[in-house]
Amino acid sequence: MLPPTDQPFYISRRRFEELVAEAIEEIPDELWKVVDNVAITVQEWPTRRQLESVGIGPGAGTLLGLYEGVALTRRTSHYNLAPPDKITIFRGPILQICPPDEDAVRAQIRRTVLHEIAHHFGISDERLLEIGAY
Repeated sequence: MLPPTDQPFYISRRRFEELVAEAIEEIPDELWKVVDNVAITVQEWPTRRQLESVGIGPGAGTLLGLYEGVALTRRTSHYNLAPPDKITIFRGPILQICPPDEDAVRAQIRRTVLHEIAHHFGISDERLLEIGAY
């Protein structure tokens, strides 16, 4: 099968998912032990609803990952039997912005996974900028 022509660099969905799994495996056990009730998935592109949920309108930018849920810092005693929070890593936008190199894609996936995990811990984009996390 030939790579899609709309992708500047092609990595199969399966390989992309393997790279996401590698990024998750690299999270230190001490940190992973406090991650609670989170599912991490891969999706090709964000939906319009997902883009709008973070204030990205048509032509305004792209979304590499998305955390949907209740951050640990906002959970109360009423947070029980809740469905898992969800972290989605978007394959299309990551392949679109990365140089045509698997190591560059791997590094971006890792940054994106860690960024979304930070949101799970209640760290905002503004705070991530303040501390130089990206």
